[in-house]
Amino acid sequence: MMKKNVMLWVGAGQIGMAIARRMGYGMKIIVGDKKLENAVKTAEIMNQAGFDVVPLEMDLSSKESICSMIAEGQKYGPIKMLVNAAGVSPSQASIKTILQVDLYGTGCRVGETWGKTQCHCSWHYCNTFGS
Repeated sequence: MMKKNVMLWVGAGQIGMAIARRMGYGMKIIVGDKKLENAVKTAEIMNQAGFDVVPLEMDLSSKESICSMIAEGQKYGPIKMLVNAAGVSPSQASIKTILQVDLYGTGCRVGETWGKTQCHCSWHYCNTFGS
């Protein structure tokens, strides 16, 4: 298997898709979402447009899930970009869930987990929460 630069993309929505389309050309893209069906549908759309995308079920509030996504990405090559387009709002979830995903998941879990990987490379982080 030929190695490619890898983009990890969390949150299979329209904002993340726009970023992946703009910045992920030529990369292996791993799209993760808490609902696997969302990641699968988004991956199908992207693959039909000529991108190389693999769907993955992942939960941004889970350290194990973040580690699994990173490990999946590392199978394809060096991880060069993380796009965090995941997030929940008060109309979607409880305050506890909002803090677990939007604050703790994004700030603590991703940063802590990323720092413990073998991803010692130049990479870019794009967080769309709040935009």
